Amino acid sequence: MSSETVAILGFVALFSLMLMRVPVGMAMGLVGVGGFAYLVNGDAALKIIGHTSMRTVTDYTFGVIPMFLLMGAFVTNSGMSKELFRAANTFLGHRRGGLGIATIAACGGFAAISGSSVATAATFSTVAYPEMRRYGYPESFAAGVIAAGGTLGAMLPPSTVLAVYGIITEQDIGKLFIAGVLPGILAASMYMITVAIIGWARPGYLPAGPRSTWRERLTGLRDIWAMLLLFFFVIGGMYGGLFTPTEAGGVGAGGALIVGVLRGRLGFEEIRRSLLQATRTAAAVFTVLIGALLFGYFLTVTQTPQNVTAFLTGLGIGSYGVLALIMVMYIVLGCLMDALAMVILTVPIIFPVIKELGFDPIWFGIIIVMTVELGLIHPPVGMIVFVIKSVIGDINFSTIFYGVIPFILTDLLRLVILITFPIIALWLPSHM
Repeated sequence: MSSETVAILGFVALFSLMLMRVPVGMAMGLVGVGGFAYLVNGDAALKIIGHTSMRTVTDYTFGVIPMFLLMGAFVTNSGMSKELFRAANTFLGHRRGGLGIATIAACGGFAAISGSSVATAATFSTVAYPEMRRYGYPESFAAGVIAAGGTLGAMLPPSTVLAVYGIITEQDIGKLFIAGVLPGILAASMYMITVAIIGWARPGYLPAGPRSTWRERLTGLRDIWAMLLLFFFVIGGMYGGLFTPTEAGGVGAGGALIVGVLRGRLGFEEIRRSLLQATRTAAAVFTVLIGALLFGYFLTVTQTPQNVTAFLTGLGIGSYGVLALIMVMYIVLGCLMDALAMVILTVPIIFPVIKELGFDPIWFGIIIVMTVELGLIHPPVGMIVFVIKSVIGDINFSTIFYGVIPFILTDLLRLVILITFPIIALWLPSHM
């Protein structure tokens, strides 16, 4: 068989294994090693398993992943989400739709520390959804706001998805993190504007809550100042060249632990839970990463990236036409796969196309993460929607998807803005 035929059969086998609920990392590893053994030889295939696994788990650069995961676990288990929501609500809750705007603000703050879309959506399904329902917000709107706010987890630094993208494409992870700041702020701002427009267009749809006193507002700020200081110290340290991304992750994890302990929010049981949570998540991420690297050897032997590049650049639809095709592919895949698995699976194939077309790799990292996150709330199978459904329980999928529609339109507009004005993502990295 030709290498092209073997590559096609490899992808068929990969998606078949995934449909049979084989974990993505295992499926990619099995197909990668099997295909490599068929095309090269079995001894070489067995050798790359040990070499790739050892190199991945001992590489200093890859240490950024468990460190930021540990930072997010400490913050989650110290109850930071409730404090963020309460602080945002004291300033915004009295406006029409204010609880929705406060939810977006709190999701952005939590996402900027946890780096996880799923964790953000799951957390605020328990924190913000009951409050919005208590004040008379419709089910669809309350769930839609949380789903949209959850997508901020992969954009605002520290982002596990951006870190993995940087590792795969050999881009500066610090620059990728910094590049996500302005697009992340733009995303949160546009979501808030969307909520405000809905409140203005339908006055009786979104009620206003009671106005908080300045004493309550200052109390809310007092509860979150330590974590805000930690975040700006970590991100500012990377931007100023004080830390490498891996060092910043260590500083962030250590700082979150110290702050949690000093405030009495992290006892022995919470610390133990955080360590186990971060270890399990990091193990899952590294399993997928190792599987993707093994699959990458198979793709290299079959010359799939080169063939895909030649095919897409030969379509005659221009660089932005090819980019639009790639975006559509990611939106469709986002309905079916986890964001991290999707990036790991597709970037080795798509990235050579992007370089050939002359797009900036840092900018494309932001675009790809944004598109992937759009897929996670897009019907018919948005994964964040499933997370919200599993946490809330007594709500229909159709109700959540109905509430998400305005935010999907907002995301599409934001994609157009960032594609038209790449400087939004590239301005901060250019000053590092």
